[in-house]
Amino acid sequence: MNYSPHLTFLCLYLFTQRMCIQGRQFNIEVNGSDKLSLPGFENLTAGYNKFLRPNFGGEPVQIALTLDIASISSISESNMDYTATIYLRQRWTDQRLVFEGNKSFTLDARLVEFLWVPDTYIVESKKSFLHEVTVGNRLIRLFSNGTVLYALRITTTVACNMDLSKYPMDTQTCKLQLESWGYDGTDVEFTWLRGNDSVRGLENLRLAQYTIQRYFTLVTRSQQETGNYTRLVLQFELRRNVLYFILETYVPSTFLVVLSWVSFWISLDSVPARTCIGVTTVLSMTTLMIGSRTSLPNTNCFIKAIDVYLGICFSFVFGALLEYAVAHYSSLQQMAAKDRATAKEVEEVNITNIINSSISSFKRKISFASIEISGNNVDYSDLTMKTSDKFKFVFREKMGRIVDYFTIQNPSNVDRYSKLLFPLIFMLANVFYWAYYMYF
Repeated sequence: MNYSPHLTFLCLYLFTQRMCIQGRQFNIEVNGSDKLSLPGFENLTAGYNKFLRPNFGGEPVQIALTLDIASISSISESNMDYTATIYLRQRWTDQRLVFEGNKSFTLDARLVEFLWVPDTYIVESKKSFLHEVTVGNRLIRLFSNGTVLYALRITTTVACNMDLSKYPMDTQTCKLQLESWGYDGTDVEFTWLRGNDSVRGLENLRLAQYTIQRYFTLVTRSQQETGNYTRLVLQFELRRNVLYFILETYVPSTFLVVLSWVSFWISLDSVPARTCIGVTTVLSMTTLMIGSRTSLPNTNCFIKAIDVYLGICFSFVFGALLEYAVAHYSSLQQMAAKDRATAKEVEEVNITNIINSSISSFKRKISFASIEISGNNVDYSDLTMKTSDKFKFVFREKMGRIVDYFTIQNPSNVDRYSKLLFPLIFMLANVFYWAYYMYF
């Protein structure tokens, strides 16, 4: 005879009975009508409706919040937001959950589906999620006086409007704002449980580029079309660490400016050397300026402090290149002026000889009239040029005076003055720059 089916049925029956006994011994049982029943507290949730807030139709529910900031993983200037992981704890009193005794009970987080909980949301949140490993990171704790503690672990990305005009010497003010989505001030009132002490963890954070200077909490009102809502605000200030940017951008750009001044000590005749230094420093500054902006692709509309400094450095580097162009051009002009002076002297000698020979011939022709002409008393004003030739001569003379006025008489003075003026003006520009952006 085959007894296998009977033995299998008997084993399944005994296992089912054992599970039912263990289920009765377990402290939580949820029935099919969304009612919560705790062994020993059968009347705790009698008539409980999770769709109605505590004190429905009466005084607003007072919800006290505390925050633990676990981490701020990233702060993005390009997207103007920050990502933080927080522990959000909410406390409120529900008279429908009062029971005898002085104990508190921590319930399975899945039972939150059978309790009324506030519809708190994070204002200006771009995306948020509740951690689910290994189970949903939620906590429900009931106290005998009806107080409910509801805790969540959330990672959220929140918008933070930034003013980058003083980047990288800027201080940004970011906010984390909490508000009820549907219940206005007549139904729900949010408060910080312990004021500024309701927020913990910020003072222990270590961020890559920022230092948290200070933070404080606020309770404000948000007036919207659907009502007047209570809003809790955590406001904190982030000051950027400028040392990294000094080593990466400010020091190299300053060295490039100093390098461009080396050309002032090189002879004007060394055209390849001075041109190479000028062009190299200009191209290097251009590369440095482009590299400083690639990390902020969406904020190019801002004129930042680092852009101002790089613009100053580029102006000095380009000015050093132009200085050599001016000095070299002046040197060529001086050489051309010497050549013109030599040619003019030769031309004047030739003209004098021609005039003297003409006067001698003129004296011989008019000697029959007994007119005695002395070479020392000849009036040369009668020997005039044609009107067109005279106009050309006067025009050339005027233009020559104008050119001589703007011509540098000693080109070596250009380098001599540049050695003094370029460093002096650059130092003054640095003093004004750092004073303005550090203290104003």
